[in-house]
Amino acid sequence: MRILYQLLVVLFIMFQGATGQPFIPGSSDPCIAQNGRCFPGICRRPYYWIGTCHNGFSCCRKGWYN
Repeated sequence: MRILYQLLVVLFIMFQGATGQPFIPGSSDPCIAQNGRCFPGICRRPYYWIGTCHNGFSCCRKGWYN
């Protein structure tokens, strides 16, 4: 029974250091970096085209007027 408590302490210490770390260290997708979203096909209103996503979709961002 005592080893169970020691195991819980070790797990707590391991997870305590990981709480501040993001699950995905950083986004290398330039579309997301420009506050865009990837859509298949063309961008429809209220979005406008700002580039191409890594998967070939259109990178679209909402217009400033909305």
